[in-house]
Amino acid sequence: MSGKLAVVAAGGTGGHLFPAEALARELTERGWRIVLATDTRGAAYAEDFPAEERLALDAATFRMGDPIGMARGGLKIFGGVTRARVAFKRLKPRVVVGFGGYPSLPALLAAPAVKVPTVIHEQNAVLGRVNRFLAPRAAVVACAFPTLEKASAKVKAKVAVVGNPVRPEIRALADRPFPDPGSGNVRILVTGGSQGARLLSDVTPLAVAMLPEDTRYRLHVTQQTRPEAMEDARRVYANALVEAELSPFFRNMAQRLATAHLVIGRAGASTVCELAVAGLPSVLVPLGIAMDDHQTFNARLLVDAGAAEAIPEKDFTPDRLAEVLNRLLTDPHELGLRAAAARAVARPDAAERLADLVESAAL
Repeated sequence: MSGKLAVVAAGGTGGHLFPAEALARELTERGWRIVLATDTRGAAYAEDFPAEERLALDAATFRMGDPIGMARGGLKIFGGVTRARVAFKRLKPRVVVGFGGYPSLPALLAAPAVKVPTVIHEQNAVLGRVNRFLAPRAAVVACAFPTLEKASAKVKAKVAVVGNPVRPEIRALADRPFPDPGSGNVRILVTGGSQGARLLSDVTPLAVAMLPEDTRYRLHVTQQTRPEAMEDARRVYANALVEAELSPFFRNMAQRLATAHLVIGRAGASTVCELAVAGLPSVLVPLGIAMDDHQTFNARLLVDAGAAEAIPEKDFTPDRLAEVLNRLLTDPHELGLRAAAARAVARPDAAERLADLVESAAL
């Protein structure tokens, strides 16, 4: 087959794969062919990924100071690099784009050996460990947030802030007006995230139940809830006379965001950037165990803009959340002002910006 080919390498999580998919779609529209390099976990998020081929390049994680784990991880990475080099000689890519995560490591290490330029995109406000290692060798380092912690001065000198590429259905929300609640119902969307979701499942219903009656009667809560917490949450909402829809997972997230007035959730990179693009106020609870506390740094984009309230995990109690919700829901203009603040820091054209950088770096 003819045409320009780009290898897109990403770790096997939604946080890595979704921005990679958005870039791949933009490059495809520009006439590029795409090959996806990821691990076996990535298959769960890559069903619709626009790639003509997938390279399985597993790479093990390991802890520093664990010699056995480091040796095993090193061997696995070496095997992945070898497979990537063989594949690159066959595919002849013009550029390799890495989105972080250990499965991206073999592809990014193999590229220089076959004289293929590399571009790195960091989704979080803190440069991840794999990207931290690879960034000095990359032709271009792109990032989602205006600040990039843990980056050396040398790396910062070549950083381009492009934003976080979002899926087309999320991008479409940038053009819709904020649904002014007026005197009608206020729709709260609660997203738990894949890690530490039990905390939000437990605390949010109790906090909502503490709100004044006239506020509770106006609420409609849509909540992503862990299965073991669902019955308790449903009972709390029913006793508080709050209309609630509960589910372990919502597939139509763009549709949920389109009708929401307020979001309560974690502060992963995709979540923060999607809230900005959708123009939604939020209450963010950064994941306490996140590497380098990167979710706290992510949340600052919306907090500093006046679009979000951030509550550390240790302070995330029903009383504290109820106090924040009561303040946000009492003033009918507050949510609209925060929605505008979120949209002011959005970068809905992140996929196009990143694609421009990729094309400029390609052979």
